[in-house]
Amino acid sequence: MHIHSKYSRACSANLDIPNLEKWARIKGVNLLGTADFTHPEWIKHLKEKLTEDETGILKTQSGFNFVLSTEISLIYSQADKGRRVHHVVLAPSFEVVDQITEYLKKHGRVDYDGRPIFKIPSHEFIYELRKISENIEVIPAHIWTPWFAMFGSKSGFDSVHECFKDQEKYIHAVETGLSSDPPMNWRLKQLDRYNLVSFSDSHSFWPWRIGREATLLEMKSLTYSNILRALRVGEGLTGTVEVDPSYGKYHYDGHRNCNIVMDPSKAIANNNICPVCKKPMTLGVAHRVEELADRPIGYKPKNAKKYHTLLPISEILSKMTGKALATKTVWTEYNKLIKSFGSEYKILLDAKEESLGSVVHPKIARAIINNRHSSLNVNPGYDGVYGELELDEIEIKKAKARQKSLGDF
Repeated sequence: MHIHSKYSRACSANLDIPNLEKWARIKGVNLLGTADFTHPEWIKHLKEKLTEDETGILKTQSGFNFVLSTEISLIYSQADKGRRVHHVVLAPSFEVVDQITEYLKKHGRVDYDGRPIFKIPSHEFIYELRKISENIEVIPAHIWTPWFAMFGSKSGFDSVHECFKDQEKYIHAVETGLSSDPPMNWRLKQLDRYNLVSFSDSHSFWPWRIGREATLLEMKSLTYSNILRALRVGEGLTGTVEVDPSYGKYHYDGHRNCNIVMDPSKAIANNNICPVCKKPMTLGVAHRVEELADRPIGYKPKNAKKYHTLLPISEILSKMTGKALATKTVWTEYNKLIKSFGSEYKILLDAKEESLGSVVHPKIARAIINNRHSSLNVNPGYDGVYGELELDEIEIKKAKARQKSLGDF
C-alpha cells in the first residue's frame, strides 16, 4: 500500500497501472495501493484504468485489486526543531480523494510531484483529514528512517504522542520500513498498541522492488472496511514480509562520502563523528532504536504476529551469478523459476529444495531455502547505501532452450 507512480520524483517513467498489475501478479501480490492520488495526471489515469464499486476496492479490467493510497511529506517546525515526516494515506473512494486534494491545494501545489510536500503539522493533518472522512487512514511511513520519519534521527520525535498530540488516538498502525523489523519495534513499549505493517515504498515495478516487503491479510471478503478493521484492530492482519533489516539503506550509522560504516556502539565511541571528514555521521535505524528502546534485545510480546524475513530472489541470483540485477543472466534464471512455480512468493515461501534444484543450479536452490530460514548474511546498509548480500558466486551454464522474453508473462 506504500508505492509510487511515474509522477513521483526518482521513479520509473513506466510506472503505470498495467505494469504494476503485471509485475504484482508475477511477484505474487494480490493487492496494491494506487499511490500518488493527489497528482492531477495520475488521478486521471486511475479513473481511466480502475473501476470503483461499493466495496472500496478498485479493480482493473482483468480483476486485479487496488486501494486508493498516497504518501504525503510534511515539513514543519515544532518545539523549535525542523520536522520532516512522511505518512501513507488510504482513502475509501474517488470522491473522498478529490476532497483530500482540494484541502491540500489550500496549502500548496499537488501537480509537481506524486509525493507532494506541505507545511502542515502531523496532528493538524490528521484532524483535517478526519473532518473529510473518518474512513481515511493515516499510517506513519518507514517510522525509523533518519531523514523523513516520525522517529527519524535527523528530524523526528521521541514518541508517537509528541508527533500527533491529541490526534494520537487515530493512529492505529505504523510502517516498519526496510531498515527495521518487528523484533526491533517490539523493544518499545509505546508501540504495543499499534499494528505493525510493512510495505515496499517501491519506486519501480521490478520484482526486486515491488513486494520486497508486504503485509499479510486474511479475510472472508476483500473490502476497504475490512482493510480498516485489519489496520485498526488487527482483525485479519496475520503478519508481514520483511527484508533483513541490514538490507535497508539506513540500518547502521555511517558516512557514504567517506565509505565509513559503524554499528551503534562504535559510532557512540566516536561521538557519532566520521573519523575521515570529522563531520556528524548519519545515525541509522539500529542506533535510533537503541536510543528509544525500553526493552532488551529478544523481547517478544505475547500477541506478536508472525513475520517472514526474505530477500528478493533477484538479489540472490545477482549475487550468485556475479551479474547486475537487470542483466540477461539474472533474468534467464528468474524466468525459469517463474515459469515453473508461478510467482516469486510461491518460490520464496513454498517451493521444495529438490523441486527448485530441478530448475536452477542446486546452489541457487539451497540459497533460496536458506533465505526462507533467515540464514543468509547481509552486510548492513548505511547513509543511503543498500546492504550487500554475502554469497559465493557460481558458474551458470547457458540454458539449452531458448530464453522466453519478458513479454511472454
